Amino acid sequence: MFVAIMGYGVIGSGVAAVLKQNQEKICKRTGLDSIEVKYILDLRTFPGDPNEHLVTSDFNKIVNDPEVKIVVETMGGTKPAFDFVLACLKAGKSVVTSNKELVAAKGYELLKAAKENNVNFMFEASVGGGIPIIRPLTRCLAANEIVEIAGILNGTTNFILTKMITEGMSFEDALAVAQKLGYAERDPSADVDGYDALRKICILASLCYGKHVYPEGIHVEGIRGITAQDVAYAKSIDSVIKLIGSASAIEGSDKINIMVSPAIIRNGSQLASTNDVFNAVLVRGNMVDDVVFYGRGAGSLPTASAVVADVMDCAINSDKTKPFGWEDSTESNAAPYSDFVAPFYVRMAGDKAKVDAAFGASIKYITCENAPCDEIAFTAEPMAVKDLEAKLRATGADVKSVIRITDY
Repeated sequence: MFVAIMGYGVIGSGVAAVLKQNQEKICKRTGLDSIEVKYILDLRTFPGDPNEHLVTSDFNKIVNDPEVKIVVETMGGTKPAFDFVLACLKAGKSVVTSNKELVAAKGYELLKAAKENNVNFMFEASVGGGIPIIRPLTRCLAANEIVEIAGILNGTTNFILTKMITEGMSFEDALAVAQKLGYAERDPSADVDGYDALRKICILASLCYGKHVYPEGIHVEGIRGITAQDVAYAKSIDSVIKLIGSASAIEGSDKINIMVSPAIIRNGSQLASTNDVFNAVLVRGNMVDDVVFYGRGAGSLPTASAVVADVMDCAINSDKTKPFGWEDSTESNAAPYSDFVAPFYVRMAGDKAKVDAAFGASIKYITCENAPCDEIAFTAEPMAVKDLEAKLRATGADVKSVIRITDY
């Protein structure tokens, strides 16, 4: 069986390496005599690369070759990836992708096209990299109603926060270290502003709740505003701060709570102990309670291993489509963030008397070593975001930080 790879960057080259290095085991497990890369689509040339002879800039060679049964898309973005993937599906070729932006924006259309053409569109690597999460959700946990799914979905931000927690670094210094080590891009916006995690939680929510959750309009906060002082206050209540993407069902409603934001997590939680560039996804089912998937969420070979596993699945199921996906949604199925109810941590410069007048007994003041004398911090009992914001406005204070507190 022949495979084509579109995009020969970090992930695409890793896919080629995995297919070559583990060729014998892959064939044995799929029952194939061979599974080979026939084309590599890229605008660049790769002099001296062992796969140099396979590189082409002509997409038509791939889409019009009947020998190519599976196409791997690792280009990233939606243009031209969407058009290329859709054309491959319509040509009767299964497609495997690691492209979270593509799946988050166009997943429904591509799953529909795959079904209509009796092929498969698979994307295990689009969320957890090398961490298996799509298959467990659609198979092992299929008998559960998913109450909530939440995770540390971005290794770069988790590395930065780990440095801030364990070494007392500022956000700026921790980001500089991440960039020096190659964990963060020169423009780290997609990571530190939460958009990478947003795309991933939208994919997971679409799977869990059956309708496409589009990223537009979803509440997203990054970690630029987190300070060493916030980290210290969290430590004083035996907790840490992590960037969490989460989605949860709302009883009696067809809407879901979905967001990406910093969150305070109690020590002892498996998410709290997930450090450095590692990711973790917690699935809360009504039958299994909490299940956590942990590992490296990025990197060439870990991500490529998940891509190749999908390639193998497509090869084994070449004559049938896999029964998973979701319906389209014509309007947002996300509940307004202003209605979201949770306990919160607040740090502010203000007058305790005014805070007491606004909140009454619904808060608990917290302290930490070396706290500025002109600041106060407290935790508030569960309330809707809009109610919290109204109370904070009533204090007339300069609010520095507001972070949700989780129960996992």
